[in-house]
Amino acid sequence: MGDSKPMTTPMSTNTALDADEDVEAVDQKEFRGMIGSLLYLTATWPNIQFAVCLCARYQASPRTSHRQAVKRIFRL
Repeated sequence: MGDSKPMTTPMSTNTALDADEDVEAVDQKEFRGMIGSLLYLTATWPNIQFAVCLCARYQASPRTSHRQAVKRIFRL
């Protein structure tokens, strides 16, 4: 992530996250750790709260698109 371009917004306006995707599932433990780190950051950076809470809804069965949305938040 060190070589990634920074983003100006935490989530794209046309991002549609669905629970029933036919794409590859990702590791729940890794995804939950990423969400936990972002929830910690919301205490000092409240502008990411909506995007983080939207991604946190999919902790039970995270997919590749959910992980991409979380990584976009980290790129701020």
